[in-house]
Amino acid sequence: MDDDGLLDDWVLGHARSPRPRVCFLATAGGDSAAYTDRFLSAFRDRACEPGVLPLFRRELDDAALRAFLISQDVVYVGGGNTANLLAVWRVHGVDRLLREACDRGTLLCGVSAGANCWAEGSHTDSFGPLTFLPEGLGLLRGSVCPHYDSELGRRASYRAAVADGSLGAGWALEDGAGALFTDGLLTEAVTRTAQARLYEVAPDGNGGAAERAVPCRLLGAAR
Repeated sequence: MDDDGLLDDWVLGHARSPRPRVCFLATAGGDSAAYTDRFLSAFRDRACEPGVLPLFRRELDDAALRAFLISQDVVYVGGGNTANLLAVWRVHGVDRLLREACDRGTLLCGVSAGANCWAEGSHTDSFGPLTFLPEGLGLLRGSVCPHYDSELGRRASYRAAVADGSLGAGWALEDGAGALFTDGLLTEAVTRTAQARLYEVAPDGNGGAAERAVPCRLLGAAR
């Protein structure tokens, strides 16, 4: 939900429907009303049907919850606390329903915690200090690290976690970069600025970690 909307439009362009149903999950932010309003403001004028699924004030029974989620063309997950997000999803069975939706062709996406959650593990500040969380949904093998360029200590801390095996090899995204995975494989990398990068990070065999910058397509007009 950047001001220019380039990444949002890129996501919608990969949906299975020309006017997709897009569900926003703000669980990681405690279902913040301000965050929800920001999503609706960003998507209501786009060629889609935006909706929101609150879980802290859940209104749907199990059958209705399943029907709602598997009917979505896109599930867009907001940022916040990754550990809390996963815990709440598991209590309500949303983790299982998202796997089912994915198998049926729903596009799963998100930012920050909403990117972390899909992988086997992630790099997070859910517990205060930067650390590793090896308890993701596992829809994507390996690990994810957001904010690779914008938060002090992220790069070194993630590389250390990959180097010592606390996290599997994975993907580090600078703010403004996006990655599309199909059947577990990276199929497209994009960026909304000329500076943002996506990196593949893996153990280097010498007790450290190596990163490889992945070529990204610049969205929109050149900056």
